[in-house]
Amino acid sequence: MGRKWNNIKDKKASKDASMSRIYAKFGREIYVAAKQGEPDPEANRALKVVLERAKTYSVPKSIIERAIEKAKGGSEENYDELRYEGFGPSGSMIIVDALTNNVNRTAPEVRSAFGKNGGNMGVSGSVAYMFDATAVIGVEGKTADEVLEMLLEADVDVRDVFEEDGAVIVYAEPDQFHAVQEAFKNVGITDFTVAELTMLPQTYVTLSEEDQAQFEKLIDALEDLEDVQQVYHNVDLGE
Repeated sequence: MGRKWNNIKDKKASKDASMSRIYAKFGREIYVAAKQGEPDPEANRALKVVLERAKTYSVPKSIIERAIEKAKGGSEENYDELRYEGFGPSGSMIIVDALTNNVNRTAPEVRSAFGKNGGNMGVSGSVAYMFDATAVIGVEGKTADEVLEMLLEADVDVRDVFEEDGAVIVYAEPDQFHAVQEAFKNVGITDFTVAELTMLPQTYVTLSEEDQAQFEKLIDALEDLEDVQQVYHNVDLGE
C-alpha cells in the first residue's frame, strides 16, 4: 500500500479555494451524523469520527456547535449519501463521495466536472475495487517502533505503522479507528495530525506533467462542487 497520506492530504487542503468551503462541508457532515444518531459524540461513533477529522482541519468550535444544535432542533433538512466513480487522464482512478439534498442536481454536476476536465464517469464498482476503506491516524513525538509496541500491548490490530514527514502514521481496518485512538489516549496522546476514515488506493500511478495538470484541474472542479464531501484518487502528486 502506498505511503503517501500526508503528502496528498496537504495538497488537497491547499488546493481548496477557501477554508470556508472546507468548514461548510464539515458542517453538513456533522449535521448528518448528529441527526442520524445521538447528538452526543460519546454515544454516536459516526459523529465522533467526523469531529476527530474536523479537529485536524481546525474547524471552528462555533461551526461544530451550530451543526449539532441544528440536528438537535429537529431540522427537516435531509441528505442522501452518494458515491460516484470515474477515471481521469491516463486511466487515473477517482472516487467521489457526496452528501446532497437534491439527488437530481448532484449526478449531472459530477458528470459535467468529469467531462469538462478530461475524465469520464464510470459505473458503480468500476473503480472502488482498487481502493481499501482504511482508518488513518497520525501522531507526532513517537517513533514507528514505539507506536507499534504500544498498539501491540493494547491488543489493537493494525495493517501498517510507518514514519512520514515527521509523523507516525497508522493504517487500520475502519472498525479499529476508535480502538487505535483510545490506545493513544491511554498513553497521554490526544492530538492527531490525521484522523480519517478514507479510501486508500492499492497502487499509485504517476502522470506526465501535462496529464497531471489536467488531473489537478479535474480534482479542483470536483472539490468545488457544493455537494461533494470527499474525493479520493490513486495519483502520486509528487513532492
